[in-house]
Amino acid sequence: MLGPGEYVPDITEGITAIEDLPKPRLERRSRNYPSRRCPHCNRPAPRYSVGSRTLHDLGDTRAGRPVDLVVTYSQHYCRFCDCHFAVDLSDLAWPKCHYTRRVQELAVRVVAEDGLAYQAASWHLWRDHRVFVPFATIQNWVEAAGEKKGGQHLDHLPRRGVG
Repeated sequence: MLGPGEYVPDITEGITAIEDLPKPRLERRSRNYPSRRCPHCNRPAPRYSVGSRTLHDLGDTRAGRPVDLVVTYSQHYCRFCDCHFAVDLSDLAWPKCHYTRRVQELAVRVVAEDGLAYQAASWHLWRDHRVFVPFATIQNWVEAAGEKKGGQHLDHLPRRGVG
């Protein structure tokens, strides 16, 4: 039995091929509804299609495996205002993002509050939370959040001409 503060080596240390990393555990979520209100005219819109989206979430540290959320969601069509829309998933992840918001917030917090470099933050997320995020992606998230942007605002840029 391991005691507090006892060193436990990382089982993935030394792995160089992505295929050799532990396979993620899949968790299925459903946001599949037969009808939803149209965001434009607020009338009921029936489902016309079903989609699926895989999101990387914070991993299972006990099993040492990453976790992927497979979200099934419905897509709807409003015949009154000719509007196509999908069920809102913004509470889980931003549009076109492969990671959950929990992963993004943790990555930005590790860089902004703990002062880790992007590459060290990437390693920290894998080692402690079993989610692999490339450090360039973390850099994009931090810059979008405005946490590490230094310097002056655009109001202080030099201008041409008088005034």
